Amino acid sequence: MTSDPRLLVLLRHASAESTAPTDAARTLTPRGRAEAAAAGRWLAEQRVYPQHALVSGAVRTRQTWEEAGAAAGWTLVPEVDDALYAAGPDAALDLVRAVPEETRTLLVLGHNPTIAYLAQLLQDGTGEPGLVAEMARGYPPATATLLAVEGDWADLDVAAARVVGFRVGRA
Repeated sequence: MTSDPRLLVLLRHASAESTAPTDAARTLTPRGRAEAAAAGRWLAEQRVYPQHALVSGAVRTRQTWEEAGAAAGWTLVPEVDDALYAAGPDAALDLVRAVPEETRTLLVLGHNPTIAYLAQLLQDGTGEPGLVAEMARGYPPATATLLAVEGDWADLDVAAARVVGFRVGRA
């Protein structure tokens, strides 16, 4: 008997101010707050209720989590991980592999190009062709990819997940 696949949600932060004392201190714009809330509503419509969330320590990612989570009705306290801020796709994948195995739905909220690259690297080409093609056209702020993952997080590898949802960020 096989169990239902796990769900990995990859979400790019919403639109942020272009300047701040440091890049990590950039905050969401009013448009970004609306984008994040819209992403949260869409995720709730898809019945996405994360059991674990990895969120970059940057201000704009934490604010995206707050806005999306409020709109989705999530009460989960995320794991804020400064390593995700500068992580490339390989390092981000290592963070996913370290998530507790009992987690069925995982949300990773980070930055581009890492989130877009990770979505492309993980997808196995068997997902809905229209969604895969749309993913290839770009990954603007507040964009989300839903990936079905068979097996354990620790074993997740390149081309081992199926795209089951995709939403281009917009308010």
